[in-house]
Amino acid sequence: MSSNAVCSHCGCTDIDKDPARGDAVCTNCGSVLEDQIIVSEVQFEEHASGGSSVIGQFVSSDGMKAHSLGISFPRGMKRESRTVTFENGRRRIQQLGAQLKLNQHCIDTAFNFYKMAVVKQLTRGRKTAHVTAACLYLVCRTEGTPHILS
Repeated sequence: MSSNAVCSHCGCTDIDKDPARGDAVCTNCGSVLEDQIIVSEVQFEEHASGGSSVIGQFVSSDGMKAHSLGISFPRGMKRESRTVTFENGRRRIQQLGAQLKLNQHCIDTAFNFYKMAVVKQLTRGRKTAHVTAACLYLVCRTEGTPHILS
């Protein structure tokens, strides 16, 4: 995305473009503006200990992404765990959203907030039901829908 990008949903110009995740997200409404950004260049970072690691993400032939190439444990394990976490979060958001009779846009936006929370490790030590409810509540507040989560 260009540096003067504008969110198509809310008009905000504060866009969080993260090459490590491969996406661009509006920081105001949580909409994913670009996904699966592929960069053809290879970059390295040097650690304080003198070691180095690759910056970026690995895209396998099945289309699944590992979070980073520079991780120290098997990528397959982490990718599967993250995939399961996302699937469980999407399922719970979909169920609760259906009970609240939310439209698909609200459910998708809540799932985008959930993905951001997982990537930033804000879900550790918290129950999935609480995190998904918070993501739906956040969407209801930002969209101005007349829902009360109890």
